[in-house]
Amino acid sequence: MLNRVFLACFCCVLFCVSKCVAAEEGRKGEQLTGEARTNVVLILIDDLGWSDLGCYGSNYYRTPNIDALAKGGMKFTDGYAACNVCSPTRAAILSGKYPARLLLTQWLPSGRWSPQKNRMREARYLSNLPLEEVTIAEAMREAGYRTAFMGKWHLGTETYYYPEHQGFDFNVAGRDYGAPGSYFFPFEGSWKIPTTGKVLRKSSPLGGKDGDYLVDRLAEEAEKFILSSSNEPFFLMLSHYAVHSPLQGKPGKVERYEETPEPQRQGKPAYAAMVESVDDSVGRVMGALRQLKILDNTLVIFTSDNGGFAKATNNSPLRANKGSNYEGGIRVPVIMHWPGHIPSGSVCSEPVISNDFYPTILEAAGVEARPFQHMDGLSLLPLAKNDGELKRDALHWHYPHYNQHPQSFPSGVIRKGDWKLIENYETGELQLFNLATDLGETTNLVQQKPDLATSLLADLKRWRDSVGADPMLPNPQYQGRSKTKK
Repeated sequence: MLNRVFLACFCCVLFCVSKCVAAEEGRKGEQLTGEARTNVVLILIDDLGWSDLGCYGSNYYRTPNIDALAKGGMKFTDGYAACNVCSPTRAAILSGKYPARLLLTQWLPSGRWSPQKNRMREARYLSNLPLEEVTIAEAMREAGYRTAFMGKWHLGTETYYYPEHQGFDFNVAGRDYGAPGSYFFPFEGSWKIPTTGKVLRKSSPLGGKDGDYLVDRLAEEAEKFILSSSNEPFFLMLSHYAVHSPLQGKPGKVERYEETPEPQRQGKPAYAAMVESVDDSVGRVMGALRQLKILDNTLVIFTSDNGGFAKATNNSPLRANKGSNYEGGIRVPVIMHWPGHIPSGSVCSEPVISNDFYPTILEAAGVEARPFQHMDGLSLLPLAKNDGELKRDALHWHYPHYNQHPQSFPSGVIRKGDWKLIENYETGELQLFNLATDLGETTNLVQQKPDLATSLLADLKRWRDSVGADPMLPNPQYQGRSKTKK
């Protein structure tokens, strides 16, 4: 009797093990064929301006690899960051939600608010991307993808809120700070925090050797990850610290840009050198995909987290810069490359935004959509494949904060068709622009089209209510702006 029971149990265990092995072998077989799984590489640059690439009209910056990416895929002329500063845009990319819905509307850990000098009290905001959000990395990992994050994180602290806590199998150089101490090994330095006067010591985000340049090191790590993922699908988010300050380019590259006469420069030579190094990194990533012969089975998305820094580059023909809700602060390059799926050399003028990358990636990977999560994003594949359109009425921004960037003020924005309305939260002033005829936002049309301005403002307020945007309130500590001494 005992022998029969033992035999039955043994057979049952053997059957279960064989099923598990078969399932695992089936999964590996599916990965090895690669036919059903599309790899994804999302390249996010920090502070790269809309006009800082050859494919977007620059005659100064040298970006042959990024230009080739656009030539082989689709360039979006009206791509937008979800915010005019970095952390909220990054949160929108990972969550598929507007920063206002996330209550993460300011860069971390804080901005430049003054209790005595600012008329309004800033809206509340979170200091970490909540773990309750199901990030794009978590969705991809659950679908069997190998996931890696490399570079600037800036969405939370080490103990609980780093990339490894948000769905990434590997975290290379992702830290709580938004810029390295230095771009040269050991990548360390210090920063005096403007709001407190305290000094933050920035330790090295990754290893290396004397002479190493951070952009190159991240490109090297990206290559290693891609080449080690030949037998399974992967999602790589290469999030460069560059081209954020400190403005430190490789000396040889800086010298070449210094040879350009100053009146002909679009930006500082050190910044131009950094842009070129970022372009080199894109070339290395694409080279690794070609080496594995998986370029045709990989969706590559290239973009920036906000507009160009005023002290680094000229954002003309756009108005203003990083930190501002004029076009120079929120319009960014967006390029998508996927051979066989996205027609080469195609251009799209439909307005798109950071929130859209989440559902786009899921659809490209054949992963089920999560509409409860990416509530504010739409898949861009219908546009990219030229076989559909987006069913969206408008784009919105909510920045209830102060910073010290030129032409920046607390404001809300709606873009509907060619029309853009900006509401100044401090003064109530409205600005209305037709971007089709006035890309530089030089002429305020509120007086000429008051009914349109009123309608757009009502739409903007309804949107704020719908996402639960936290408002600014009067500041009881306000003492007025200090008068200039004679």
